[in-house]
Amino acid sequence: MKRRICYLGDDDLSAAAAYLAGIMGHAGLPYAHVPSRRPVNGEILDEPYALYILSDYPSAGFSIEQMRRLAENVANGSGLLMIGGWESYFGRVGEYVNRPIADLLPVYLTTSDDRVNCPQGCYVRKARRHPITDGLPWQNPPMVAGYNRIVPKPDAQILLVGERVWTVDTGKELQFSIVDTVPLLVIGKHGRGRVAALAFDVAPHWIGGMVDWGTRRIVQQIPVGGFVEIGDDYAKFFRQLLAWTGRFEDMPDSYPEETTPREEVPLAPAPSKR
Repeated sequence: MKRRICYLGDDDLSAAAAYLAGIMGHAGLPYAHVPSRRPVNGEILDEPYALYILSDYPSAGFSIEQMRRLAENVANGSGLLMIGGWESYFGRVGEYVNRPIADLLPVYLTTSDDRVNCPQGCYVRKARRHPITDGLPWQNPPMVAGYNRIVPKPDAQILLVGERVWTVDTGKELQFSIVDTVPLLVIGKHGRGRVAALAFDVAPHWIGGMVDWGTRRIVQQIPVGGFVEIGDDYAKFFRQLLAWTGRFEDMPDSYPEETTPREEVPLAPAPSKR
């Protein structure tokens, strides 16, 4: 198995893909990138990668047979991470619904448009201690601007939840309320492979203010030219997410501890197939 990442989606490296490419470059994680409009080449499935990332990558880029081969690779030990966006999960037009890749994910997909824009923000809060969430300042939670609505499967673990904010200006003061609590990061296993579903995006606009999370700035050059400037805790969170899912570091599946109350996000029944 290749000790590399196959990163599919987010347009090209001169656009939205620059953010995750910058994180991987800063972390020293080698990767190959497949732009959003380029179909999958069977070679990326012939010799399995340690981790496959699907981030705003349209399902039309795969054939059904290629999806089945990806499923075999994950069952045999490759990791799989899906990151939120308009062409992830159900997305705008039902991207991965009733496709073989949906069976690998630790979440059920909805059967209608699952995109939720949060013009007043959605706080990201830790629901469970885990190697992915370790060492980050969750007492100062970051805020994202949107996500895909996902439904955790019964054997999955919810690591992050989102609390969507609604703010009203009464003329005298600002009044804040939480209007929804939703799962944002869900993990599990498929065969020998680790799988993760992140509901928000890694890049603008859905990443919102989380792109600047941290007290130190990181400036990272991009291979095609240019750079990204990001917060160090934003970069650390994504590095740990990739390292766990792809087994690039010695991290346990989880910690043997009781869950905190915020993990008890209601688990809806599996959506019926259309």
